[in-house]
Amino acid sequence: MPAQSDAAQRDTVTAGVIGLGMIGGGVARNISAAGLPLTVYDLRPDAADGLDGVPAPLGSPADVARASDVVLISVVDAGQVREVLAGEGGLLGAGKQGLVVLLLSTVALSAVREFAALCAGQGATLLDAGVTQAGDGLLVSMVGGPGDVVERVRPVLDAFSKAVVHCGPVGSGMVTKIARNVVTYASWAVVREATGMAVRAGVDPERLIEVLDKAVTGGTSPLFLLRDHLDAQGVIRSRAAYIDALAQKDLAAAQELGREIGLATPVVDTVRPWMSAVLEGQYEGAAMGSTHRETAGRGHDS
Repeated sequence: MPAQSDAAQRDTVTAGVIGLGMIGGGVARNISAAGLPLTVYDLRPDAADGLDGVPAPLGSPADVARASDVVLISVVDAGQVREVLAGEGGLLGAGKQGLVVLLLSTVALSAVREFAALCAGQGATLLDAGVTQAGDGLLVSMVGGPGDVVERVRPVLDAFSKAVVHCGPVGSGMVTKIARNVVTYASWAVVREATGMAVRAGVDPERLIEVLDKAVTGGTSPLFLLRDHLDAQGVIRSRAAYIDALAQKDLAAAQELGREIGLATPVVDTVRPWMSAVLEGQYEGAAMGSTHRETAGRGHDS
């Protein structure tokens, strides 16, 4: 049998969106704009007002499930996901075999496994899809689950995604999203601490921005170290001892400056004793011995 055309495949995939907040509302709008059949649900009867092309919400998640091949859940937390799946009027109560549930909400990995089991018990398949903004109203979607199921709902994913990254089995999309969030929030903390240090020591933060803009960007890119470690030649890993010696000197200077100007440096204090492990690609907290902790205790004197 010949493969369906793209248009025919789009026509056969019906989508439902549950939760029309900041993420879900944009997802629903993009799915509608792509010409896919769409139903939605939200606790707020007027939630679709102002969302071009998005129909009025149906009466329950189960109603959305009955009308859809794939239902996207975009609610706040695991408790709300659980209610949407298995509460009164929950989508699994529709009893629709072969339904695909696409989880967009960021929850713990243990919750993803719980929800996957709930879905499997009712003949549905869960895909976890961590998402992050990519500009122009589109998202980067990090998807975990069976590859054939991901491809089955690809027209829906493509409708609201700048990129769809299949990360592996169920749960792997959420792991990727959680790891990405660690990079984001830790980077914010680093920037806040560094800027506070510059300002309190009398330096205009615009000068720090100018330096970071004009200097070689590799070292300040979150991807720089990861790409180096994935490279078989790994310059950083091969020179770890030398770079760590420089890092210890430089971070000790930052600690000293912090003490002089009365600024707490929790990021520097945390990072310094782990730098050797970071540079060698062995950053596994549970496996670290006393050497790094002892270094932390000596820290200010190096």
